[in-house]
Amino acid sequence: MSTRAFPHTLNPARPPQLGVVVLQADETLEPDLRRLIGAEAEVLVTRIPSGTEVTPDTLAAMEAHLAGAAALLPAGARFSALAYACTSGAAQIGPEGVADILRDTTGVARVTDPVTALVAAAGALGLSRIGLLSPYVSEVSDRIRTVLAGHGIATPVFGSFDVAEEARVVRIAPRSIREAAVALAAEGGIDALFLSCTNLRTLDLIEELERTTGLPVLSSNLVLAWHLSRIAETPLAPGPWGRLAAL
Repeated sequence: MSTRAFPHTLNPARPPQLGVVVLQADETLEPDLRRLIGAEAEVLVTRIPSGTEVTPDTLAAMEAHLAGAAALLPAGARFSALAYACTSGAAQIGPEGVADILRDTTGVARVTDPVTALVAAAGALGLSRIGLLSPYVSEVSDRIRTVLAGHGIATPVFGSFDVAEEARVVRIAPRSIREAAVALAAEGGIDALFLSCTNLRTLDLIEELERTTGLPVLSSNLVLAWHLSRIAETPLAPGPWGRLAAL
């Protein structure tokens, strides 16, 4: 039996492609990104091993796996930008270290992470005093606050759900997040709220919390998508994403 070989041509055009390194345990980042990133771009993901608990040790351990995870992104893709999608991991490893690993592994110059993205968003909105809501244990939260302080962002108002188990973080109810965020905003002395963690389900609370508190409200996934789109020069999808997305 013979096989007929057909001629074919290759399509030279392709949309902007965005690569994202997502935590093995994360259930929220991918669906959020697919809502936030405009249809003009493609989001391609790879996974990185992550611990069942979020501790300084498990976060630091991801550094050894980051290059391998990034190397599993499609070799034939032409990435406009890359992101490592872990707020606490980026703080623990260091945003500069994350960027160096991604660039060295892939050759892609434009890279980001939620901490770098938050710093960029704060600069764009003129923010310097942020109320931080975290799901993490104190050692993890303290590291994020220290790194932000090094970039000129104070976190004078802070609260946490004090959860170590990653699988529990994703199931924190929206009502709990809403009540905690409103309580932090009521303490005053801040010019925005930041809801930290890519696995925390916050996206549908952004505009409601902005109306309730009168403050800009940012989240890990929102700032990451915003900054990733910005450095890749692609638009965000339209949606109820709050003040940052309107820039």
